[in-house]
Amino acid sequence: MGLRERKKQQTYQSVSDTAIALFLEKGFDNVPVAEIAAAAGISKPTLFRYFPAKEDLALHRFSDHEGEAARVVRLGRAEGVAPLPALRRHFLAGLDGRDPVTGLNDDPRVRAYHALLYGTPSLVARLFAYQGRAEDALAAALAETGGEGVEPRLAAGQIVAVQRILAEENWRRIGAGESAEAVHAGAVEAAEGAFAQLVVGLELYA
Repeated sequence: MGLRERKKQQTYQSVSDTAIALFLEKGFDNVPVAEIAAAAGISKPTLFRYFPAKEDLALHRFSDHEGEAARVVRLGRAEGVAPLPALRRHFLAGLDGRDPVTGLNDDPRVRAYHALLYGTPSLVARLFAYQGRAEDALAAALAETGGEGVEPRLAAGQIVAVQRILAEENWRRIGAGESAEAVHAGAVEAAEGAFAQLVVGLELYA
């Protein structure tokens, strides 16, 4: 990545972090875009060049994860390793590393951000769109490894749904007051069981 691209990425991150801090303090709907631009030290038109919609400011933290499953299938597996075992290993590594995407993270800042996302209807709608794009990307990656017609799309839909449900269950338990450490063993067991079920139904990718 060149210097210009690095500076651009830094600007994205800085403006998004500024916006999220304001959203957490005042609520998403109570912060106008003009206030975010002023706090970030840029003009409103400049902000919209980076983030076309206000919701994009809050969801920028998910941008690196949108095609993550597809990247695992294309680039993140050793020779001879099928897509499902690679995705299973990646998810389990996320649990061990307390990756917020797996739901297994009890840091107060992460919990506050999660509450912001799922407590704001317009952000929930954007999250569904994000999941749809992630599913499409995974389907395309799976199609490159085998399968015809609707098969890769069906497989991608099942995999993305399993990962989402596993993460939601982890968030639910942590939201109920359990620590990430206390939830970890059960989360691993649930993930192992879920991927075992996927293997049975998706032999082509196992």
